[in-house]
Amino acid sequence: MTDPISDFLTRIRNAQRAGHRRVDVPASKVKRAVTQILLDKGYIQNYLDIDDGKQGLIRLFLKYDHYGHPVIKKIKRVSRPGLRKYVPSVDIPRVLNGYGIAILTTSKGVMTDKEARKLNVGGEVICYVY
Repeated sequence: MTDPISDFLTRIRNAQRAGHRRVDVPASKVKRAVTQILLDKGYIQNYLDIDDGKQGLIRLFLKYDHYGHPVIKKIKRVSRPGLRKYVPSVDIPRVLNGYGIAILTTSKGVMTDKEARKLNVGGEVICYVY
């Protein structure tokens, strides 16, 4: 697999379209950090780290509104192996004029666009979530 982050986002997207309450994804440090951001911002209910004897799994519990629609309307990969998207702190994109979030990897860790602007650091834009 050439892009594990894209696979992570696609599994979330597919599970929500199918109406699943949870989805398991192979774990990594970046995926755990992205999952923690999704939890902190209210896009998922909860998650568990599962030790399977290898690299581990992350079990995400997806969140739906009272009509049964997923809370994550769109989750889009921005930077990919074929075309990396790096931005300085002054050019960090605003997603839906601040209603969505952009997740970035920076020299100070994985964070949202608002946190990166506050700390005045740029980095690689992983994805947009709204």
